[in-house]
Amino acid sequence: MDISRRAVGTAAIGTMVAASSLAAPRRADAQATGESTFDRVKQSKVLRVAALPGESPYFNKNIATGEWSGMAVEMARNIASVFDAKLEYLESTYGNSVLDLQSGKIDLAFALNPTPQRALVIGFSRPVFMHGFGTVAKKGFEPNTWSDLNKPEIKIAVDIGSVHELAARNFAPKAEIIALKTRDECVLAVQTGRADCVILAVILGLTAVKKNQALGKYVVLRDPFVQLPNCMGVRYEVDKRWRDFLDNWADYNRGAAQIRKWMIDGLALNNVMPEDIPSEVAF
Repeated sequence: MDISRRAVGTAAIGTMVAASSLAAPRRADAQATGESTFDRVKQSKVLRVAALPGESPYFNKNIATGEWSGMAVEMARNIASVFDAKLEYLESTYGNSVLDLQSGKIDLAFALNPTPQRALVIGFSRPVFMHGFGTVAKKGFEPNTWSDLNKPEIKIAVDIGSVHELAARNFAPKAEIIALKTRDECVLAVQTGRADCVILAVILGLTAVKKNQALGKYVVLRDPFVQLPNCMGVRYEVDKRWRDFLDNWADYNRGAAQIRKWMIDGLALNNVMPEDIPSEVAF
């Protein structure tokens, strides 16, 4: 979900915007050949996807076999099957996958929030699902609304430059915001008592709680109920068939509840069961 590392920090945004000017000639060269992404995948029978190590439940890599699993992997397999294509993975990160799209190294990036900054340099499919936001708090502290956090004595951990930080600063401006480099550092801050809670998107929060029993439960915050679209990233191209295909693919599989099945199966890899998913969450 970028949704965490799913968002681009201020420095990363600058890098992406700068990179867009460098990537423009590459895009022009690719289009000059007359081959769009849609045609390339259809003709080569290869779909190149950014794979993100450590970003479970979207991506899980078996160290022994090198095989990938996870909800994004299942989605990629399904898309490739429509073209009778095989998958090729390029190990990347949320931020780098944007650059990988621009440079033509990959055809598709998963689990990206379509921030305005990212939309300057890449395109996005319609939402695969809507990603809610909430908090993992220290044991004994059970907030339910943003107002419960919006107090000077409350310390909130967020990863720098993420949509988690943006939400915390928007809806809990009176709280003490502790900005750290990574989500893992944020979770550790709660575990050690440095912070009272950490803001996380639903999938990340549920996974964090299952991995660390020392934490309290994950709660979806309300008033307001914050949700952001989780989309697939693509290159900007004159030929829109690739993005149009992905839009239709997302609409169809979301409507058929197949997206929900992939989500639940992916969460199960981290021992998150359907009964652990808050009732407010709908994939």
